[in-house]
Amino acid sequence: MTDAELQQWIEKVSLEHFGVPFRHRAFFNARLRSTGGRYALRSHDIEINPHQLQAHGREAVEGIIKHELCHYHLHIAGRGYRHRDADFKRLLAKVGGSRYCQALPDKAKRVLPFKYKLTCSTCGMEYKRKRRMDASRYRCGRCAGRLRLEELKSETKSGSGA
Repeated sequence: MTDAELQQWIEKVSLEHFGVPFRHRAFFNARLRSTGGRYALRSHDIEINPHQLQAHGREAVEGIIKHELCHYHLHIAGRGYRHRDADFKRLLAKVGGSRYCQALPDKAKRVLPFKYKLTCSTCGMEYKRKRRMDASRYRCGRCAGRLRLEELKSETKSGSGA
């Protein structure tokens, strides 16, 4: 889908569901990573993540378009356009827009294993850490005892390679 086709689609959705024309620019932005779309307050442009269209299809992107159009029309009208505003929540429910976009399957967050462990010398409480830290600057949250920093052994994958 091209930016021109997206522009026409958004103009059509705006007229059908909001009854008001969309008079600004709409385009794809492949640099969006953690969001399905974005409404720019100053330029009034709407950007859509093209990866959402590839991964989840037109129905999911139409929900994102409705979400961004809620921001657009409420902001233009001078009403509450933020996620926390009642006007936004009411309009989003009325038009059937999506509150959140679906996560992209290939963009799952990688969880790093813990590399360090802080152990309280008094009560034995353990705190796992991903980053090294100066244990002498901190105390146990349970008993205020001194902490010892230990480096955990890294788990290596061993296998036959099959």
